Amino acid sequence: MSARALKSRAEERCRSARRWGAHRLIAAGLGLFLIALGFYGQLTPAQAVGTIHAPITGGGSTWSANALQQWIRNVYANYQWTIRYEETGSTVGRNGFAAGTVDFGVSEIPYLNPASFENDNMPERAFVYMPIVAGGTVFMYNLEIGGQRVTNLRLSGEAVAKIFTNQIKVWNHPEIQADNPGLALPATPIVPIVRSDGSGTSAQFTTWMRQRHAPIWDAYCGAVGRHLVGGHCGVTSNYPTIPGSGFIGRSGGQGVAGAVAQAHAVGSITYVEYSYALNSRFPVVKLLNEGGYFTEPTAPNVAVALLSAQINQDRGSQNYLTQDLTQVFTSPDIRTYPLSSYSYIIMPTQLDRGFTEDKGRTLADFGSYFLCEGQQQADALGYSPLPINLVAAGQEQIRKIPGGDPVIKDITACNNPTFSPDGTNRLANEAPYPPDCDRRGPVQCTTGTGGTRGTETRPTAGAGAGGADGAGSGAAGEAGGAGALGAGAAVDGDVLSADAAPALVSGSPQDIPASHPGALRALGLAGAGAGMLAAAVLPPLLGRRLRGGVALRTRPSPNHSSNSRREA
Repeated sequence: MSARALKSRAEERCRSARRWGAHRLIAAGLGLFLIALGFYGQLTPAQAVGTIHAPITGGGSTWSANALQQWIRNVYANYQWTIRYEETGSTVGRNGFAAGTVDFGVSEIPYLNPASFENDNMPERAFVYMPIVAGGTVFMYNLEIGGQRVTNLRLSGEAVAKIFTNQIKVWNHPEIQADNPGLALPATPIVPIVRSDGSGTSAQFTTWMRQRHAPIWDAYCGAVGRHLVGGHCGVTSNYPTIPGSGFIGRSGGQGVAGAVAQAHAVGSITYVEYSYALNSRFPVVKLLNEGGYFTEPTAPNVAVALLSAQINQDRGSQNYLTQDLTQVFTSPDIRTYPLSSYSYIIMPTQLDRGFTEDKGRTLADFGSYFLCEGQQQADALGYSPLPINLVAAGQEQIRKIPGGDPVIKDITACNNPTFSPDGTNRLANEAPYPPDCDRRGPVQCTTGTGGTRGTETRPTAGAGAGGADGAGSGAAGEAGGAGALGAGAAVDGDVLSADAAPALVSGSPQDIPASHPGALRALGLAGAGAGMLAAAVLPPLLGRRLRGGVALRTRPSPNHSSNSRREA
């Protein structure tokens, strides 16, 4: 081979070595980076995606608390996620989220309700709303006729509004008696129990009164000194009362339900979510709907009602997915329960005020759980499951939580009782129609409602019997009404005291140390890095060693050289 060819080959080998040397340098650097990332990920948990399920706290609604607390117990038992939820009322929940004292809030109404005279502080932190469960606001009551508990009471919306604005004050009022032809109602004084704290339940109830019974609610506003908003009495989370009216305030859903459930609280009535009446084993009012039937908020009846809910579909709106219930209140379907609604979780979409990626991982996974598996329990807990469109929209919302990496189930695998192959609401489609005795008229069903389902109330109207029952129960009712809610009231062993916890929500998850599930991931990264580093470094080293060995084998020995010279 000529000298020029040898030189060209040598130059090509040099260029090739430089190219491979650069590639090996890059590979070695990347390998070192992966090794460092693996060890760093093992030692430091805060990543772009959370690496542990850090404990989180929330606060707000008592309306949806029974469902939330059950789901919290479920995820702790199954996954050891620690979530604490304080049932502080929707107003405190919204304000706590805005201030950053809780990681998430829960409320039935959004911030800055234009129909309210109460001003919320809109959070400076970024957030989204997501529906969590549906249900019905009911009127749980404690009423007896001649010592027999009434379990089948029926009321029109107008009668309810008049009771809670101090216009109807006794149970045998003609408007109430007219809708209860099977009962000889007593002259027992009515004792309305209202929420004393900032409540989403109060806001929903007063929204309904403002829209459906505006003259009654407007007159009450004047009596309590509240000003009008847009020409009508405003929506309020803080229920107003007239001093000396006999209204009694209690904090929280359990506070008002427990007050009504006291054995001596005969004559009392409150507004609360359906689950509290089920837990207390007390009846609820069958409420007259626009179709002319008296209904209660079973899961199917709520599903039917919320087919008429108008959901904000503007993805660019801060109020995306919030509800307008105007058409629910006026739905003509005879299965509708008029005071049906959704509850919402308020979730952060940026890291601030102590919200970290690890908290985001817990919140996103919790949201993924209750949007799917959690909805299967809604009916048993006294609620109604979300329909498929809101589950799908909710799954999009939880992806916005920083640090979250939720496993989003195929929506068809959620086993939600509202889902159907054609996308319609199966629970609403299959909802039973009310019996003819629930139609407004001269016949009244005797079956019990709420927590007394299966317990009948025998007809008490009749020749002479009604008057005797009315007089006797009225006297007892006045005595009970006056002292039933005092500190020393006796409590029946089958019902709850004002301070008792409902059966399904007692207890809370215990604190556990944060676990670290990232070891395998860290080892994988470190192993990949080590492999790349070896691939970059070992070939040149082995090549030099091999070339060195060949050179030693081919180099002539000194004796051989001298012998050659002598032979020459």
